Amino acid sequence: MHKSRLCAIAIDCQVEDLDAAAQSWAAALGRPPKRRHGTKYIGFEDRPNQPLAFVQKVTHPSRVHLDIETDNVEAEVERLEALGAKRLEKVEDWWVLEAPTGHRFCVVPPQRETLGPDANTW
Repeated sequence: MHKSRLCAIAIDCQVEDLDAAAQSWAAALGRPPKRRHGTKYIGFEDRPNQPLAFVQKVTHPSRVHLDIETDNVEAEVERLEALGAKRLEKVEDWWVLEAPTGHRFCVVPPQRETLGPDANTW
């Protein structure tokens, strides 16, 4: 048995200047930026009971993707594969998957507090 929930909205940016992209999205979202994970990721101010949001510098065309956090990455990936998702790439301790609809998303370990009663139990 494991738990999972929607964790984050990632704004993939194929840009040279990630700081400018972060400033633009910060103004649009009303969430001040804060640096996370070196120069590739810039997160925005956290808000209670809302998904995390961040921009990340990418080499593919710009798009938005979701992150699902879980207390058991492998079990959650296997559950999603049974629903038709495909593994694309393992990055550090998380997986990039592709949904049957063609959308990409990530399955990541917990990013905030322990998964509680607001998470799904599988």
